[in-house]
Amino acid sequence: METDEEIIVRVASPEDVDFALPIVAEMESSARARGTGIAKRDPLDIKKKILQGNAVIAFTKSGIWAGFSYIQAWQGGRFVSNSGLIVVPEFRGLKVAAAIKKKIFELSRSLYPSAKIFSITTGLPVMKLNSRLGFEPVTYTEITTDSSFWAGCKSCINYPILAGHHFANCLCTAMLFSPPELKNPVLLSTAD
Repeated sequence: METDEEIIVRVASPEDVDFALPIVAEMESSARARGTGIAKRDPLDIKKKILQGNAVIAFTKSGIWAGFSYIQAWQGGRFVSNSGLIVVPEFRGLKVAAAIKKKIFELSRSLYPSAKIFSITTGLPVMKLNSRLGFEPVTYTEITTDSSFWAGCKSCINYPILAGHHFANCLCTAMLFSPPELKNPVLLSTAD
């Protein structure tokens, strides 16, 4: 699809909560169409993310919903996941996903500047977007160990694989962004 209409990507606000149902429906529809695993989201959880300012949403200038993503902090803010990236099919191929991914990454860095940011995906396009932002592929041991995160995978068709591997790997690729200060800590001298 080509559109002459500008796409606006911004932090979601309370007036966007009515989009929770279409967001969840599109996530599920997209997963079915691709034949890949994706954890189902609860519309109430999506509304909560929107109300907390932990989501990014995309619209056309005339107000047509085009895409969405959200963040979640884990382990006391040591880790932040970038999750639920979805673009409405009519807006795919227009760099909407790249704009959403960039904005959700910026939101993550702003709200949790010292956190490691991670994303798990089966999709090559998302892996490429993550790589451009400085994410690197890692083993699951490098991301959160919070059992609540992995419980969110229970509705994914690949959950038996994940559980069978004791949450050490699955079909998704884990990618991690470590803030520069965590990658290259300044060595402090103990000598006077």
